[in-house]
Amino acid sequence: MVTRHGRADAHPGWTRGTAAGKLGAVLAPLFDTHCHLGSEEFDADRAEVIERARAAGVAAALVVAEDRADCDRVLEAAERHPGFVVPALGVHPDRAPLVDDAEVEAVIALARTESARLGAIGEVGLDWRPCWDEAARGRQVEVLQAFVALAEELELPLTVHSRSAGRHAISALREAGARAACLHAFDGRPAHAERGAAAGFLFSIPPSIARSEGKRKLARRLPPEALLLESDSPVLGPDREARNEPANLRVALAEIALERGESEESLAARLAENTRRLFPRLAAAGS
Repeated sequence: MVTRHGRADAHPGWTRGTAAGKLGAVLAPLFDTHCHLGSEEFDADRAEVIERARAAGVAAALVVAEDRADCDRVLEAAERHPGFVVPALGVHPDRAPLVDDAEVEAVIALARTESARLGAIGEVGLDWRPCWDEAARGRQVEVLQAFVALAEELELPLTVHSRSAGRHAISALREAGARAACLHAFDGRPAHAERGAAAGFLFSIPPSIARSEGKRKLARRLPPEALLLESDSPVLGPDREARNEPANLRVALAEIALERGESEESLAARLAENTRRLFPRLAAAGS
């Protein structure tokens, strides 16, 4: 269960109706395809957070960066926790209108230098919620296009933010020629997600599905080959007021299984296979 402080005890499952994490079950490894373990919010107990994640069956986590300074934190976390933290470098869309071309180019150059150990390019994307100015939106699209080109150059997948811009993000990815991408914590219409899935994109679902009808609807509507797990730690946990952790992937797994009417065991196996297909370095880290 998740405590008020966001920590998992010996039973990190979350109960809603009949959904519950079952540590006794034999599951395929779980992979956190999008989180922020490099964040300062984990500085005091990052090793313990990772230990709890492993105890919950989480084999590895893709840890994303939001700007140039965050890239250093992510790479440091990867060095300190090899075999669990797999780094991804990018510029978050919220940052894109605030940084100049030199910072974007610095992140791109660093990604090229570190490409052999990256699991993805990200976090990149579009975010229309706080961004109503057309010039700022245009800048977000411009920066996203640059990172799509980088991902194609380095033959790496993308992890994509698309808050209040799901349809636009999918269109931008297609227009820029993206071939391998996961849209994380998608909050758009299921019909838009289905079109994204038809284009070959995947969608990761966080533990906040326990309190989100939109995420539950997405879990029901998407084809099984388009689904992945994420925590987006330290946010998007089952308890809005508590710090989220990768161990809460068990919450997301149980909720998705409940919505789809299948066992956690079969779903975990499918999600592990999807991870190997889109994020092979993440899967390899946890093997």
